[in-house]
Amino acid sequence: MHGEFKVPQGKLVVADLDVEAGVLARVRLSGDFFLEPEEALGRMSDALEGLPADAPASTYEEAVERARQNAVMVGFDPHAVVIAVLRALGRSTAWSDHDFELLNTGEQHPAMQMAIDEVLIRQVGHGQRPPTLRVWEWASNAVIIGSFQSLSNEVDLEAAARHETTVVRRMSGGGAMFVEPGNTITYSLYVPGTLVEGMSFVESYAFLDAWVVRALRELGVDATYVPINDIASPAGKIGGAAQKRITGGAVLHHVTMSYDMDAAKMLDILRIGREKLSDKGHVSAGKRVDPLRSQTGLSRAAVIEAMLAHFESSYGLRPTALDEATHAEAVRLAGDKYATAEWLERVP
Repeated sequence: MHGEFKVPQGKLVVADLDVEAGVLARVRLSGDFFLEPEEALGRMSDALEGLPADAPASTYEEAVERARQNAVMVGFDPHAVVIAVLRALGRSTAWSDHDFELLNTGEQHPAMQMAIDEVLIRQVGHGQRPPTLRVWEWASNAVIIGSFQSLSNEVDLEAAARHETTVVRRMSGGGAMFVEPGNTITYSLYVPGTLVEGMSFVESYAFLDAWVVRALRELGVDATYVPINDIASPAGKIGGAAQKRITGGAVLHHVTMSYDMDAAKMLDILRIGREKLSDKGHVSAGKRVDPLRSQTGLSRAAVIEAMLAHFESSYGLRPTALDEATHAEAVRLAGDKYATAEWLERVP
């Protein structure tokens, strides 16, 4: 069995092993990392021998950590070794193990966008849909608050109405987003949990955002991932991500990036508290964000085209359209849940 894991901004770790009578056998670790002293590699391989093939990831990591002793690991760590082992066992998958679809859902209003996300992640979780990438197109202005945010604390509803902006609550956590058609780039990834098996939540954010960071760098943007969930450049924040994991392990990972922005309108609608601003070290929220339009000089369509081209060249991507059954289910869910006051005001 063979497994590989490329550490984000790090090195490649490879695990080759057999399974005999339900336990790991003949474990051989390798890669392009740096390790001193070199004898530590053999100790870590030996430490994995005889462990159950269905053991928790933490069992493998503890074994590798003990065997490491005082060795210096550069470009990888015990956790990266564990992910390579899980991939060898088939318990964790890589991008290349999946056939991704690019789903075109057309322009949608806010409640419908939220509903489509929930329907699609359920389908992936139930094995009814392959891993999918969706780029959102907005039919109207929106403020999207996180699942656990207080509506009254986050949004000035009178200002939202004045600016013809619909307020909705999404199924994932995180902070509020202000979007206008043509001014944001939002995408969702719907993936099986095996793609991030063995990773912490923070690690999975970096892992699932790595492709778009690379795509932006190809456009000349000095983009980086900033824990916990931001994509930024030296000029300022570009966007933020949020996740939701459902029963069965499927992961919804969605990102909203600013292409252009009306900072005055955003600040009129959103109640951004002093505590959050002080944490960022800035005087105003408008100065925290630097849009992609100013950093690339490209149209929104050109930026999206470059992003999708990078994803396709990296992992493959097959275009498909929204089917009638999925559309009908999303319409029902939008009306029954996401467009209701009960859902929106569940945290008053």
